[in-house]
Amino acid sequence: MKKLKALGLVLFLGFIASSPLLAQEAAVNPIRANLYKLSIIVGAAIITLAVVAGAFCQAKSISSACEGISRNPGAGPHIRFLLIFGLVLIETLVIYALLITIIIILIQWGNWA
Repeated sequence: MKKLKALGLVLFLGFIASSPLLAQEAAVNPIRANLYKLSIIVGAAIITLAVVAGAFCQAKSISSACEGISRNPGAGPHIRFLLIFGLVLIETLVIYALLITIIIILIQWGNWA
């Protein structure tokens, strides 16, 4: 019963979220529609690659830091600082990719002509 309630809630929220699509104009320029579809695909590819690369780099850096601290416990604070600094930079790059993806998807293609 809980799963049925959760499914009903998700379907209801999906319907509410998609209701602005019903208010769109019927005549859509096919060139703009294809360009918008392409921008969604490019945006999804950018964020996917950034997240995969970021996750791999974070996992590798954490693994290396743990290995370095276990070999030399006296250097633990320095390694920990460099680890956190590196993780911040990696996460910043992923956030930049997210912003670029949002910009690509939200451009209103065809309004400049």
